[in-house]
Amino acid sequence: MKTHSVLVVDDDKEIRDAVRIYLRNEGLSVYTAKDGVEAVEELNRHEFHLIVLDLMMPRADGMETIVRIREQKNIPIIILSAKGEDYDKILGLQVGADDYVTKPFNPLELIARVKSQLRRYVTLGTYQRNTPEEVIRLDGLSLDKGAKQVSVDGESIKLTPIEYRIVELLMENAGRVFSIADIYELVWKEPGFKVENTVAVHIRKIREKIEIDPRNPRYLKVVWGIGYKIER
Repeated sequence: MKTHSVLVVDDDKEIRDAVRIYLRNEGLSVYTAKDGVEAVEELNRHEFHLIVLDLMMPRADGMETIVRIREQKNIPIIILSAKGEDYDKILGLQVGADDYVTKPFNPLELIARVKSQLRRYVTLGTYQRNTPEEVIRLDGLSLDKGAKQVSVDGESIKLTPIEYRIVELLMENAGRVFSIADIYELVWKEPGFKVENTVAVHIRKIREKIEIDPRNPRYLKVVWGIGYKIER
């Protein structure tokens, strides 16, 4: 993780310095900004892999800054704020944040969340970007990304949009095992908390549509205790 860069945005210098120390100790390159205006300027000067952002700041507050960042970048944003009400958390996630940590915070929790978001963005995101093929074929299973169509042995299969995105994710990364949380966060674009049943129901429905024998699947396999994959 030594090559990953994080931007810490907070108007409180003590918090900026503390977070910088915690993250540098994890081998990360850390830049700081004291408000949203400086944050956007730093984004135009450097490449970052993640942003840790306060909500209550002068000139441009956190919500406004998130909106401006999302106009340019899709990098993970973790809100770090003393505003711990559910309304603020929900609004922050709705405008484009990926996670929310309430002040006062546990440094170990913040580090864990930073590492989790970096892993999903740098590792899983790279896998998605590196698959330019419009049509992916795995034995008798075929996915046409342009037509948003899946077929089995030449026969078109009718999938819901969520089912299609799950199949697309797994076929683009054939052979790679995705945890339930990874699938939920990459497909639903929301934090994956207690989503086991939701993902399992969609996996079952996909199997019923693409497998001859859903109980003995040919394509969509479970890796017990880890997650799901589509075989190469």
